[in-house]
Amino acid sequence: MKLIQIKRDLLLKPLQAVAGIVEKRHTLPILSNVLIERRQEQLTLVATDLEIQMSTKISVDTKSGEDASLTVSARKLLDILRALPEEAETILDAQNNRLQVRAGKSRFNLQTLPANDFPTLVTSGAAQAKVAISQRKLRELLLLVQYSMAQQDIRYYLNGLLLVLEEEQIKVVATDGHRLSYAAGELPQQQGKREVILPRKAVLELARQLGETEDTVEIELHANQVKFRFAGIEMVTKTIDGKFPDYTRVIPTNYQKHVLLDRTALLHSLQRTAILSNEKFRGVRWMLTGNSLRISCTNNEQEEAQEEIEISYSGEPLDVGFNITYLLDVLNNVQGEKVDCAFGDANSSMLVTLPNKNGFQYVVMPMRI
Repeated sequence: MKLIQIKRDLLLKPLQAVAGIVEKRHTLPILSNVLIERRQEQLTLVATDLEIQMSTKISVDTKSGEDASLTVSARKLLDILRALPEEAETILDAQNNRLQVRAGKSRFNLQTLPANDFPTLVTSGAAQAKVAISQRKLRELLLLVQYSMAQQDIRYYLNGLLLVLEEEQIKVVATDGHRLSYAAGELPQQQGKREVILPRKAVLELARQLGETEDTVEIELHANQVKFRFAGIEMVTKTIDGKFPDYTRVIPTNYQKHVLLDRTALLHSLQRTAILSNEKFRGVRWMLTGNSLRISCTNNEQEEAQEEIEISYSGEPLDVGFNITYLLDVLNNVQGEKVDCAFGDANSSMLVTLPNKNGFQYVVMPMRI
C-alpha cells in the first residue's frame, strides 16, 4: 500500500526537525522510531523521548497515497533520505510490518512497529498562559543563558532553565550553583506572573530549531507542560518539578568597582592563559591595580601564563580567583564589543553586564587559588 509519493527534500526537512530528540539507544525500541501518520491531505511526523515531543505536518496531494500509520527507525530513515539524490522522487510503501523506501532504482526495506504502541504526550486542560514572541528574540534569550544550566546535578531543578512570564516581560535564568545567567526581553502583551522550569534537552533543542526571523513562536503554559509552536513545528515538553533558587538574591546590586573591557581582547587573553591552567580546578587569578588587569594561570608542573590588559580603573587593588571555563563561556556566548565587570571584594562574586543590553546579567562565584 502506497503511503506517500513525495520529493525527497519535502520529507527530509520535516523529519530532520523532529528527529533531533530521538535517543539512539533506548530501553523501549519504539522510542527510537518516528510515527508517520497519513490522513487524507496531511502527513504527520511525531518523535518523542517521553519527556519531549516534536511533531510537524506536511500537506500532500490526496492522489499521492492512502491513509495509514506506522512507526519506523528515525535514524535509518533520515540516513536513507540524506543519501538519496536531492530531487529524487521518493515513494514510501507500507506492507507486512515493513516500510519500503523507493527512489529511482534504490530500494530499502525497513522494519516497522505498530502506531498504536507509540506513546504520545497528551496535553490536559486549557492553557494557563499564552504569549507570542519572535523566534529571533527567544533564540537570543536562550543563547544568552543556556550554557549555565547544570548537567546531571543531583539538584534536578538546576538541570534546566527557569522561564518567567511577568507583566510585559519574559525572563530566562540558568544556574549550576557556581554561576548564574539572567536575560530578559519585552513581551507585546501584559501577563500575570508564571514560572516553569524547562528541561535542559528541551532548551538546547529549541535554541537549535529557532530561526533568525521575526516570525513568531507561540508559547502555551499548561499545568505540567509547555507547548511551543513555530515554523510548522509543535514542541511539547514536560516541566521540571521543584523550587528554582531565588535568582534576585544572587545578583549583586551595590558593587562600586567597575571595569569596562574589550570583550574580544579579554576572551583572547583568557584563551591563552587557559593553556597552562590546572586541568582539574581551572582557576585563573585576576589582579586589579591602577589602570592594569593582570590575568594569570598556574598548573601542577609549576608552569605559569600571564597576560596584562590596560584598563581604566581607580578603585582599590583587588586579587580574586575564578573558574576560567565560566569566564570563557560567557564571553563566547554574548555579543557586543564591551563587557562591564563589577566587583565587591576578594570573597565576592563578579557581575558581568553588557553596556548595550539592559536585560543581561551574569554572576560568577569566586574561587580560592
